[in-house]
Amino acid sequence: MHVTSDVEAVDLLVKKYSLLKSEIAKVIVGQDEVVKNLLISIFCKGHCLLIGVPGLAKTLMVNTLSKALGLKYNRIQFTPDLMPSDIIGTEILDENRHFRFIKGPVFANIILADEINRTPPKTQSALLEAMQEKAVTVAGTSYQLEEPFFVLATQNPIEQEGTYPLPEAQLDRFMFNIWLDYPSMEEEIRIVKQTTSEMTIVPQVVLSAEEILYFQNLVRKIPVPDNVYHFAVNLVASTRPDKINNKGWAHEYLSWGAGPRASQYLILGAKCHAALQGKYSPDIEDVRAVATLVLRHRIVRNYKAEGSGIKVEDIINHFLS
Repeated sequence: MHVTSDVEAVDLLVKKYSLLKSEIAKVIVGQDEVVKNLLISIFCKGHCLLIGVPGLAKTLMVNTLSKALGLKYNRIQFTPDLMPSDIIGTEILDENRHFRFIKGPVFANIILADEINRTPPKTQSALLEAMQEKAVTVAGTSYQLEEPFFVLATQNPIEQEGTYPLPEAQLDRFMFNIWLDYPSMEEEIRIVKQTTSEMTIVPQVVLSAEEILYFQNLVRKIPVPDNVYHFAVNLVASTRPDKINNKGWAHEYLSWGAGPRASQYLILGAKCHAALQGKYSPDIEDVRAVATLVLRHRIVRNYKAEGSGIKVEDIINHFLS
């Protein structure tokens, strides 16, 4: 890429983002906000938890995204009998009686962990360790994962029988928690028309892996005003019920608040959100734009909130008001 300054690089990111949206929209009808948030997470080196009922094109969306980004993609269907070696790989004894490592599906750029709560904690932790360390260790040998590396884990919010919910410490490793909603009537008509004909659409590659890594580093370099740092950290601190000065909603409706990683992701997400809008520095509105995605899975309601029908989103909106 031939750019002479970071300002030019941000302008180029806006242009590439517009092209990406156009290519993905050829296959995915609607869901513009979901696609934007997935791209923000990728450019921030984060991972996403995507929650939605079956049939909302979660798999197709991630597959399309990987094609437009020119990245290698693997889908792992999580089941109760899935073993850690089914994800990270295993050693085999070859014909020369030497151990040889066979890489598992985690060795790709984009991983779709489908229904991650359907598999036992031991297998969940194998993937979550890879997410954190960007490497796997087998028989004492460490193997680096390819960069960029992005995990999108899905959960079905309806059926919870026979599931293994992710503990809060593991949920904290996901940058965003994105809810996928039903399409509108007009969007669903377009979906049905598009998917019941013989037309096949393949998105064009817009970015290379090297360009993605460049833009990931660019997001980190974006300057942030002090008032934005203070707003983000104060917002996170206000969710902690054990703080002496938190006698409001946090104390009344929350049993646990968000940790420092939430503050980090609020700032990173705000930086990228600002850049995609063509701004060279984020403001408080950019923090607000990503706040629900960052905090939704990091605060835990108490029995009073659940009994009163107060949703996590209601609590976050109260803190933002």
